[in-house]
Amino acid sequence: MATTRRLPSDLGLTTAAARVIFSPDDDSAGRVEMAVRRLSEAIRLGLLLDGERLPAEATLAEQMGVATVTLREALALLREQGMIETRRGRRGGNFVTSPRNQAAGLYARLNEFSTEALRDLGDHRSAVAGTAAKLAAERAVDGELEGLAQRLERFRQAGTVSELRRADAEFSLAVAAAAQSPRLAVQELRLRAEIGDLLWLDLNDGAQQHAWSLRAAMLEAIKGRDPATASELAERSVTFDTRRLVELRIQGYRLAPAPGKGVRA
Repeated sequence: MATTRRLPSDLGLTTAAARVIFSPDDDSAGRVEMAVRRLSEAIRLGLLLDGERLPAEATLAEQMGVATVTLREALALLREQGMIETRRGRRGGNFVTSPRNQAAGLYARLNEFSTEALRDLGDHRSAVAGTAAKLAAERAVDGELEGLAQRLERFRQAGTVSELRRADAEFSLAVAAAAQSPRLAVQELRLRAEIGDLLWLDLNDGAQQHAWSLRAAMLEAIKGRDPATASELAERSVTFDTRRLVELRIQGYRLAPAPGKGVRA
């Protein structure tokens, strides 16, 4: 049975996005597996950044609805994967760690996808994002609209890949949450975790501006209670992302982003 849990105020998330991350949705999954998946997804999405301190273990376990011993097992697995490090002492705790040479790893990861797989994933993302935007235009409340605007502004001002990734992930999850459909929000989370890091490969200033303009127009449609337009713009945004990745994959991708272009790594 679902319960209301205290959500973290120190993770930089909206309440809606935090609920997506920290509320279990799959009773068939083992509790350790669920905790590992949720935290690793948050790290890959950029919702938890390199160097960011996690809440105390007892607090985090409560938020995720698991026993403290279960959370400790999950953290141990994440430490083995290099995603979490534990520091001792007065200012110690569990901290997020990002892999070194991340850009090269992402280019290698892109090569694991075929162009057909990228297009198929784009179709799935388009269906989810379009439906979420449509329902958000019908159901979002004023506070959620204000939160969306704040996250879109963070996207516009992002100067690094980490900032951009986090702002866009928060914006997309907030749109899904504003749709008032937990299942859609979870689907958005899963798809973002699968593709999210790759969206910003080799992104130049013009591409970043275009990505922002599509999201800005979608937000205006949501605020204007125009479900059809909001859905269309969400789908166009995903199509733009997918075409970029397919083109990079066809080109064989570069081992490093071109210097001086777009956001900084």
